[in-house]
Amino acid sequence: MLGQRRKLRLETERMTLRPPQHSDFRAWTNLRRDSAAFLQPWEPTWAEDHLSRKSFTNRVYWAQRAIAQGSAVPLFLIRREDSQLLGAITLDHIRRGPAQSGTTGYWTGQPFARQGYMREAIKALVHHAFTAMDLSRIEAGCLPENTPSRRLLESCGYKYEGVAQSYLQIAGRWRNHVLYANLRSDRRGRTDAG
Repeated sequence: MLGQRRKLRLETERMTLRPPQHSDFRAWTNLRRDSAAFLQPWEPTWAEDHLSRKSFTNRVYWAQRAIAQGSAVPLFLIRREDSQLLGAITLDHIRRGPAQSGTTGYWTGQPFARQGYMREAIKALVHHAFTAMDLSRIEAGCLPENTPSRRLLESCGYKYEGVAQSYLQIAGRWRNHVLYANLRSDRRGRTDAG
């Protein structure tokens, strides 16, 4: 199993996407702390110990177990030129059998937002999910007013599917989310009518 975890690396034009490691603690904590005002309006309320070493260690162990069990693919975005942590992306809630689907979630540190890094990461993870993992459907959700995230998803091939009422607690309140999906064989918007 350890060999599988170490092999899970996706390469993009500018980044290596890989599972979190214990040695990432300081970079992760600094980036999350420095980007807190930028991230917190869009995320569930952080636990009191969110930035603690214990919390991060639990996150690393969860990532290892999730990858080994095939239930999630949590990856950190590492810029190759300087090994800088930029953010994270996770393919979670992986469902096998007739569903063959998963859900993407992601965050970018404020200094690295709107520079195309997450677009690269999403495209690489979706390609991996469709080809290496044989998934058929990748879902994502975001707050309706999160226009940058909505544009990002749409630019990566996700299509709007509707609104989920009281989908997640964000900043301590149940919030509606707009739902998107990226399909391996997407025929939406096409017709056989000649």
